[in-house]
Amino acid sequence: MIRLNDIEKRYARNYVLKKVSFEIKPGKITAIVGPNGSGKTTIIKSILGLVKPDSGNISIEGKPIKGEHSYRRMIGYMPQIASFPENLTVSEVIKMISDLREEQIDIQSNLIELLNLIPEMNKRINALSGGNKQKLSAYVALIFNPKIIILDEPTAGLDPVTSTNFKQRILEERDNGKTVVLTSHIMTEIEELADNIIFLIEGKIMFNGMTKTLIEQSGHKKLEKAIADLMAGNYK
Repeated sequence: MIRLNDIEKRYARNYVLKKVSFEIKPGKITAIVGPNGSGKTTIIKSILGLVKPDSGNISIEGKPIKGEHSYRRMIGYMPQIASFPENLTVSEVIKMISDLREEQIDIQSNLIELLNLIPEMNKRINALSGGNKQKLSAYVALIFNPKIIILDEPTAGLDPVTSTNFKQRILEERDNGKTVVLTSHIMTEIEELADNIIFLIEGKIMFNGMTKTLIEQSGHKKLEKAIADLMAGNYK
């Protein structure tokens, strides 16, 4: 479980997060949703330890993360834009990450087939398309069997077949008891995957609950319409 309690963060006079509190439970896919500048990325970076909140605390599995770093080993993270050493091949990048983590992996696992990475294994990163870099990023996020999976716009740039396969894999990870955190601007994707939604506007939580509850209470049939009502201030 991930728990945030009264998290605040500001840059100069601009508050990015304003006393944000919530829990993310295992065995669920929780989507953090909101317009640009709402605080989604700051929340993710705070959980990863890349941003230090000004106040409040974050705990994972009941233990505060402040001053800790070992908890990161249980997290698989897929950023919105992948970045790897440009002069290495895909297989060399995978080996490098395995060596850095001091964990052996099965490079020929079914995950590599699922993501259609086999044809790219001997290509250098600087020769890959954006979509194939995303495939590698997805592979790295999942291959170490993390307890917590954080995905930032995960299907951006993926071809339809790989996107479908990857989303199915994420659902399987959830069913295996993993804690999955997802951000996406694609509401159909959120509706397809997310059990719960945390909706932010200007650093404040406007909704925290089940996806189906948000849709039902909005009076709409689609999540996109329900989110539009939230953004317009029409949701009761």
